Amino acid sequence: MPDQLLHLPLLAAGSLVIAALCGYSLLGLAATRRWILPRLDVTGEDSEFSGAMVQAIMVFYGLAVALVAVNVWETYSEVSGVVSLEASRIAALHRDVSGYPEPLRSELLGEIHGYTDYVITTAWPLQRDGVHPTGGIQWMDRIQKSLFSFEPATTGSQAMHAEALRAYNQLIEARRLRMDGMLVKLPNVLWFMISAGALISLSSTFLFKVRDRRLHATLVLLLSTFIGLVITLVLAFDRPFRGDLGIGPEPYELVRDQLMNR
Repeated sequence: MPDQLLHLPLLAAGSLVIAALCGYSLLGLAATRRWILPRLDVTGEDSEFSGAMVQAIMVFYGLAVALVAVNVWETYSEVSGVVSLEASRIAALHRDVSGYPEPLRSELLGEIHGYTDYVITTAWPLQRDGVHPTGGIQWMDRIQKSLFSFEPATTGSQAMHAEALRAYNQLIEARRLRMDGMLVKLPNVLWFMISAGALISLSSTFLFKVRDRRLHATLVLLLSTFIGLVITLVLAFDRPFRGDLGIGPEPYELVRDQLMNR
């Protein structure tokens, strides 16, 4: 389910989830009141017991979904931090190689600038579509080749070169963490639990003999809408790079505009 919904705008996806739950609630409530409740001898004492059971179901379901939502948000925040980390590593490497002699200096700065532009203009749209970009490997190889071609002749240049290599290795690590962030998603078993739990929770509200059908339907629809909103929240942050709330390349753009294009 999430993969298909992620291709839609968040408003459309959320509306679809809510509409599906509300449709299930109305059909299930109508079928229950027509064919099931007339065959059950429900008394006031039975309603009290049923109410306690519904509360227990809602508490357990709400707790489970709340834990999932918190986990999804924490993971989203961690991936966002990884993006900012890689951008800062690019800035650090850019400053370190600024001390190299020409023409190596211009060559390295151009390659770092090229990698940054690649991430912004090419890699990010691919990530939003769920495709792993591979072009960054070529840019990293070019930077590495240029760095390895330098042979420091003085103690100062040796220290500068060692610092640049350290910054390059840190950039490689940050890039790898960003790529791993594309693999982040809720397992299918959790999505099954969220979906099945929503249907079970809503179904438990059908088994009450409420005299006014409109009141019963209104309350069930309100509950369906709320559950749909919570599921939409989990969906919005499940894939950190995808959807309307997907993490953007703003940290890289900031580095490019303030450091490289000045």
